[in-house]
Amino acid sequence: MTDVVPNTDGDTGLRSPRLIARVGMLLGLCITVCFATGLLSHWIQHPPGWFYWPSRPAWLYQVTQGLHVITGVTAIPLLLIKLQLVYPRLFVRPLVGSPARAVERGSIAVLVSSTIFQLLTGLLNTAQWYPWKFFFTTTHYAMSFVVVASVLVHIAVKLPIIQRALRSPLEATDAIDNRSEPAATDNPASPLRAQDGVSRRTVFRGTIAVGALAALAFAGQTVPFLRWMAFLAPRSGEGPQGVPINRTAAAAGVLETANDPDYRLTISSGTVTKELAIDQLQAMPQHGSELPIACVEGWSAQGKWDGVRVRDLVALVDGNRDHDVRFISLEAGLYSVSTLPPNISDDPLSLIALRLHGEPLSIDHGYPCRLIAPNRPGVLQTKWVTRIEIL
Repeated sequence: MTDVVPNTDGDTGLRSPRLIARVGMLLGLCITVCFATGLLSHWIQHPPGWFYWPSRPAWLYQVTQGLHVITGVTAIPLLLIKLQLVYPRLFVRPLVGSPARAVERGSIAVLVSSTIFQLLTGLLNTAQWYPWKFFFTTTHYAMSFVVVASVLVHIAVKLPIIQRALRSPLEATDAIDNRSEPAATDNPASPLRAQDGVSRRTVFRGTIAVGALAALAFAGQTVPFLRWMAFLAPRSGEGPQGVPINRTAAAAGVLETANDPDYRLTISSGTVTKELAIDQLQAMPQHGSELPIACVEGWSAQGKWDGVRVRDLVALVDGNRDHDVRFISLEAGLYSVSTLPPNISDDPLSLIALRLHGEPLSIDHGYPCRLIAPNRPGVLQTKWVTRIEIL
């Protein structure tokens, strides 16, 4: 006995391996880019000991995280189209059968469920909506390896079919040897049949168009001249002083402490400590940096920041410029502390910013002062800084 179910639809329908393989190739490309840029984002926020991230070009994280969200969003319609093309094959008999088929069935179950989970939770994260109890960042990171592993297993099992399908013209009608792929029998009246007037090429072009539309619906969060087209993007590019925010001072619980007239910025290196009031910070040499706030949710906005260079503040306490520098916020919580590695803290673009677009920082942008550094996620651009420690 064999697991094989004859493919009575041959290779004439829209559910042809030729079309499925090409849609899968687009989906695989999106998943690959999304996975690679997601790893970068995670390592920047939670750097392993071996990890190095440059300070220049200052816009690099803006690009990689924008690509992460855009390719993740694009993958959603591609996945739905691929599932529509293959779903009859998911339920053919036998459901398990031989050991090889059991591996193939299991890989598909894990692949479909993990990919849906990853794309759905990632999409909700762009809107900062978390209707679950698990911590998104670590769960999303761990699940990405499950998705990639299941994709690799799936490709390994289906590689002969994929190779033959991609080598064959999209509209060819000769049957592809599909002995390792049990196929469902399509109803002759099914709308997914090429002879009903819709060609595979039309469906494939439509798939590309839908994916491109999904990308454009979000790309404006990162690409300014596309902002007018970003009709599904949670961030419009508008906000206090022309830059959006994720967390207000009220939400952070710092309205009183940030406006305290006795506020002091404390800088320490070992036993040496110095405290500076706002007017003392303003009296120091001021420098400007044009840097984006680039957030993990995929949006970014350029700002013209003015303030005191981090390396000048480090020098006030004779701090070693080869050491990490820690920034502590008035806010309590998960991201109330961030650390700059030496290559970024010593970069002349890294500032303790006092002004944005020529105006004093608004309270929601981090008044009395905030960190702004090149090539960093917005979540690590600490607002309402109260203490700097040279480690």
